[in-house]
Amino acid sequence: MADGTALTERIAEQRSGAGDPRAMLGELRRALVLVPFDGGGLWTAELGGIRWLCGFTDEEALARFTRARGSEHDAGAVGRSWEYAELRGARLLDEIIPAMGVPAGIAVNIADPDGSMLFPPVAGIVPDEVAVDAQEAQATVGTQTQDGRWGR
Repeated sequence: MADGTALTERIAEQRSGAGDPRAMLGELRRALVLVPFDGGGLWTAELGGIRWLCGFTDEEALARFTRARGSEHDAGAVGRSWEYAELRGARLLDEIIPAMGVPAGIAVNIADPDGSMLFPPVAGIVPDEVAVDAQEAQATVGTQTQDGRWGR
């Protein structure tokens, strides 16, 4: 059973303006995150061209999400039993997100307006090879032509 208390505390600190983003990311990497299954895969949502893995710090946070989702989309979902994977945040960031093949990040506790946090697909959070800002930086780096000029 996941106990995301430390991650929840780091998120609260960050949201209050007193947190250290590196400490929060470190806590995500150490935490066991609950990710519900949807259609045979991990639950994701797309927003703004980013595929977000929906993760939760504990069963209560997951239950709040399923209740909110059920009330919006499927009244039968409220009483439904949800299966989920319990994965270390580091595995999500270092293995699963790169394997997705699209820009992807982690959305934690998305049913908690005052306790949610997004971990976007940027350098320092996900591996550089799948970080959207690292890809943009590589695309803007010019190459030197034979005559010594720089071009794109």
